[in-house]
Amino acid sequence: MTIAFDLPPAQADRLRQQAERLGIAPSELARAAVSDLLAEPTNDFQQAAERILKKNAELYRRLA
Repeated sequence: MTIAFDLPPAQADRLRQQAERLGIAPSELARAAVSDLLAEPTNDFQQAAERILKKNAELYRRLA
């Protein structure tokens, strides 16, 4: 999928600078940033996992 959007000049400069520092193309850095964002667990998942861990903390302590 190809996505195109305009960045404000200051953000575009920062993207270019960071990409140059890493030795990659700005488009590759942007692609990596989007991939990282999409790979993070959703906030709902995170809240549910924390609730379950807290609810079962005593059980997990006994099993350890």
